[in-house]
Order: sequence, then C-alpha cells, then structure tokens
Amino acid sequence: MAIQLPGDDVQAFSFKVWNYKMGEQVSLLIHLGDRLGLYRAMRGRGPMTAAEVAEASGTHVRFVTEWLLGQAAAGLLARTAGSVGDESDSTFELDEAGAAVLVDEDASLSFAAGAFRGGIAPETVDAIAESFRTGVGITYEQQGPSAAAGLARMTGPWSRLALADIVLPALDGVVDKLEAGATVVDIGCGAGIMLCELASLFPASRCVGLDPSETAIGMARERAAGLGLDNIEFEVAFGEDLRSDVGADLVLTFDCLHDMARPDRAVEAVAGAMAPDGTWLIKEIKSFGDFEVNRRNPMLALMYGFSIASCLQSAMSEPDGLGYGTLGLHTAELERLVGRGGFTSFVTHDLGDASNLYHEVRF
Repeated sequence: MAIQLPGDDVQAFSFKVWNYKMGEQVSLLIHLGDRLGLYRAMRGRGPMTAAEVAEASGTHVRFVTEWLLGQAAAGLLARTAGSVGDESDSTFELDEAGAAVLVDEDASLSFAAGAFRGGIAPETVDAIAESFRTGVGITYEQQGPSAAAGLARMTGPWSRLALADIVLPALDGVVDKLEAGATVVDIGCGAGIMLCELASLFPASRCVGLDPSETAIGMARERAAGLGLDNIEFEVAFGEDLRSDVGADLVLTFDCLHDMARPDRAVEAVAGAMAPDGTWLIKEIKSFGDFEVNRRNPMLALMYGFSIASCLQSAMSEPDGLGYGTLGLHTAELERLVGRGGFTSFVTHDLGDASNLYHEVRF
C-alpha cells in the first residue's frame, strides 16, 4: 500500500494540534521562570546575557540559555543576536509589559505567572480520567496542594488589589458598614488572600472565612498570623455549613459557587445567616449560557480546560452534584438560583475584570 503525503487540510489541522502541545511546553517554561526567579532577575535590568541572568538568579548558564531562547521563540522576551552559532553574547530583555504580567504580583492587576503550576500530577490526571467513567469528580483537596496554591496566586491580584478601589465602592453602603464594624463571611475563601486584605483595611470588622480544603485553610491561617490580624478566623467548612446565627452584614462568594456540588444548599445557608439589610457579593465567570456568544471570548477553550481539570471536578465530586462547572453558572442561571433562596434584588456590575462579573444580591 502506497503511503500518501498529508494534504493541506491535514497539515493545517496537525499544526493546530501541535500548537496546543507547544502551549503546554511554554507553560512549563513560564512556571520555571516564575519558580526560579528568572523573570525577577531580569526585571528593569534591560538587555542581559544568559551568563548575567544565571548569575543574578543563582542558576546554571546552560539551562538558562536554553530557557531564554525558548522564551524568545515564544515572543515573551526580546532577543538581540550576538555571534552566529554562539549565544553567549546574545542579549535578552523583559520589557515593562512583560514584568507587569510575569513579575509584579503585588501591584499589577495583570499578573498571570501564578496560574502556571508546571503541569498536572499523573495521579491527578488518572483521577480525572476515572471521573469520566464514574460520573463522580474529585474535590479541590484531592487535586493536591498545588491546586490551592495556584488558585490563590491566579486570583489574588484582582481579589487583593481591586477590592478597595474598585469592587467595594460599587456596592451600596457597604464601605460605610465595614468602616463602622461589620460581620463579614467569605465562603470558599481559599488561601485567604482577599479576606486578609479586607480585615487589614477594616480593623473594626470581624471576618470569617470558610473553605472545605484543609490545605487552603492552613495557608489562610498562616497568612493571617503573618500579618498579625486579630479580627479574622478561618474554618474548614462547606458553604452549606454556615450557621444561621451569624447575622452577616456582607457575604462573599468569589469564583466558587460554580465549583460547589450543591450551590443551592449554600444559597439556603446564606439566606438563613445574612442580616436583613445585608449584602451578598457574588463573583462569577463571565458566561452567557450560549456557546456561540461565549465564543467571542478568545480564551474559551482555556475555560473549558479549567473546568475539566478543576471546576467541574469539584462540582461533580458528590453523586448528586449539580455540575455547573466553570461556565455553567451564567448570569441568568445565577439570578434564578439565588431567587429560589428568597433574594429579590440582583444587580450585576461589570468592573473591568476580563473574566468575571460581580453580582450584588439582597433580600
């Protein structure tokens, strides 16, 4: 049988597939650059040789040379060529935009390097594959410590930096309550980045964080202790475990309702625990309940990847899970969900967050 060379359509499809493999490999390089301090070593230094980057970061020049060339090939670093066939005198530069996205975790809303974790552990991939067969996913805790750490760094910039200047001022009367002293409950608090920021900004308020992940709660407690906060506490608990005697003035659920197996139970718990004049602030993914509309998002495939690897896993981690996943709890569905819990006021705020909307919910 004669072997036929692939036609243009096969070659184009093959390129598309291998392009995603390239993304996987570049993701590893970004993780290593963040983990080893390579980006930090280059920030604000202008053009640098591989030897200079290696010395500044305490790494081996041969590996650094290969990493720099890979980053230049990916378009993340600018390269100025040196001698032909010898990269020792070539220079590489991380510009200001690159530094904002890859280095500046404390002050840039665009910081993204924290989302790169170096890949998924083989045992986790096995568990994800098994979920397709059984219909039961794995919890965030079962996804391993890197899941909690990666999620904290991925969502931290907006949660921390935009909270005081953008998010809270958009809510009717909430800042005044917090300044006077309010009871705040953060359901799905994760590693506590946002709640610690809020407790620092409003020392008169009492803050309580709930999350079912012992790993995440451990990280949150360490963060609070390191900051010397005495108006904050964290509990290993599900949203549905929220006590009815809390009298919460502000309830927060940031990027977590769609991860819950039974968010309807969390809605009931919030309704029972919130003060009559309280506010529930829900941060959820920008989704429209229509695939063709959602396709306007150039990162839509990434969102589905997150869902399969993490969000839908958690949302299906119980046999009766509702299984919303990353994109399933779109605005109309969310309004229906909280409406069934007795909430009558639902106001959506688009605050310039590329991936999320903020919903102000009241009785």
